[in-house]
Amino acid sequence: MMAHRSRVEEALLHAVAAENELMAEIGGHLITAGGKRARPLFTVASAAILAADADAISIAVTDAVILGGVSVELVQVGSLCHDDVIDEAETRRGGDSVNLRWGNLKAILAGDFLLAKASEIAAGLGTEVAGLLAATIGRLCTGEVAELGAAYDIDRTEDSYLRAIEGKTAALFATACRVGGIVGDLPRSAIDQLTSFGLHYGMAFQIVDDVLDVIATDEQLGKPAGHDIAEGIYNLPVLYALKEHGAPLGALLGQPIEGTDLEAARHLVRTSTGVDQSIEVARTYIDRAIAAIEVLGTTPGTSALAGAAACLIIDVEAVLAA
Repeated sequence: MMAHRSRVEEALLHAVAAENELMAEIGGHLITAGGKRARPLFTVASAAILAADADAISIAVTDAVILGGVSVELVQVGSLCHDDVIDEAETRRGGDSVNLRWGNLKAILAGDFLLAKASEIAAGLGTEVAGLLAATIGRLCTGEVAELGAAYDIDRTEDSYLRAIEGKTAALFATACRVGGIVGDLPRSAIDQLTSFGLHYGMAFQIVDDVLDVIATDEQLGKPAGHDIAEGIYNLPVLYALKEHGAPLGALLGQPIEGTDLEAARHLVRTSTGVDQSIEVARTYIDRAIAAIEVLGTTPGTSALAGAAACLIIDVEAVLAA
């Protein structure tokens, strides 16, 4: 897998090259900052999901598959540029956000540039991939709008939360897996199972990320902890905590908060059953994700994807134990 990751990194750097030196620098800022590259590696694993050994995997992971993963990652990074403008974030991946270093206008243009590059690559992979990526970008926007519409709403429902994260997070993981299946020319039944895996993994991924926003430190996250609560984005552990500590927690929320009020709110969430309940919901989605690919048999690809899903809970448990 490391060899394929190196191919992804090389292709990403090539994709963000631009004639304009400043655009190339800004567009490549978050690319060179690193990242787990989960989405493009899911594309790679999906394309090779039926391969039984290393030789078969090498054959399955074509240059087109790598480009499919790159197109998905460019959508992810482009959306981060836009998200950081919306959130007025100052850090991303342990360094300066694009908007902090170059300002909001250039950050928006950088996000547009990356989305355009993603669309250009997808178009070269065929109309189905191009249409899928375009539809996914639309779902990302819809999910973000839904989340913004629920800002500072202490009466937000669990269903509202789940619909929002399906659009803003899970949809792109589903697309990463589906692109791998399409470009890898897999049977339609396998492509659908991979898509289901990606969707359920993405739901669990976002729930775990939201739990970490409550329980982790700035250093563990690589960005300010508690940012969602401060910005009025009340995620699953907060919604569960409101049912348990409605009066004291509700009195703090419903408005922008910082400092001691923010820490008091995080403490109420951490000491409620909301974290444990949210982890159990994440486990449910992980189980669904693994079940979706179990029908494809035991291969290096299915083992890798199932392992990635299981690691989500391991990661959050490690923070709780720290």
